[in-house]
Amino acid sequence: MKTDTTYRYPTALTIAGSDSGGGAGIQADIKTFSALGVYGTSVITSVTAQNTQGVRGIQAISPEILKGQLDAVFEDITIDAVKIGMLHNKAAAEIVVDTIDKFSPSHIILDPVMISTSGNKLLHDDAIHIIVRELFKRTTLVTPNIDEAEFLSGIKISSEKEMEQAANKLLALGCRAVLMKGGHLKGDNMTDILYVTNLTPLRLSAEIIATTNGHGTGCTLSSAIAAYLALGKNLQEAVKLAKEYITKAIFAGKDVTTGHGHGPLNHFFAPIPLVKIKTNGL
Repeated sequence: MKTDTTYRYPTALTIAGSDSGGGAGIQADIKTFSALGVYGTSVITSVTAQNTQGVRGIQAISPEILKGQLDAVFEDITIDAVKIGMLHNKAAAEIVVDTIDKFSPSHIILDPVMISTSGNKLLHDDAIHIIVRELFKRTTLVTPNIDEAEFLSGIKISSEKEMEQAANKLLALGCRAVLMKGGHLKGDNMTDILYVTNLTPLRLSAEIIATTNGHGTGCTLSSAIAAYLALGKNLQEAVKLAKEYITKAIFAGKDVTTGHGHGPLNHFFAPIPLVKIKTNGL
């Protein structure tokens, strides 16, 4: 039987909400995948009416359409990594859990989106229980910011020591790895720390960049990690590279005005052409 060399794209899937302002959510994720040379697919969990100034409204996608999107993507396309963002309600969280069990994707990054940059709550209370009880143990990495980590762990965080205490609490809840994002702490640096059970914590620090354009940083970081995992990097490498990417994206967009509030990053400061992976076809 003749075997021919064919190609496919490294592919990442984002399961998240749509941001009509284009700075966060599905839009930021697809931009990040594309900028890093990864083919992006998407499943929309909810539609938001928002801009750089805040969220005006949220409409959840019906469970039937949500499940239909997930099945359509997984049944047809090889997914190398998954990024999960906003799961607005319990039904969405349960459907995502069932899908993970059905298709067993290799890498899953969970960004536990709960509160927007402008302070708006983005999910129902009944979704939190499913996320903590069921999703945590199924994911490769959870990436909470300080506010989310405080909410999930019950620990007030104002130092790196307390970041570690909160991370250990989340690991005890079933997470395999936790990236604590310290951008909301006071200081001259933005420090993120990766905690993995039985490994030395990985501390990643960059100088704080003076800008109001921070909308979508959490979405971008988590999707960049997913993209690098799709490209074959291990978790530590993926987190390091993602931190470098987002720091440069913030810097590149720091003095650009988009709207009248918190502007987006510059995802395309140095775009990489879409990568091709060799595969053997019959």
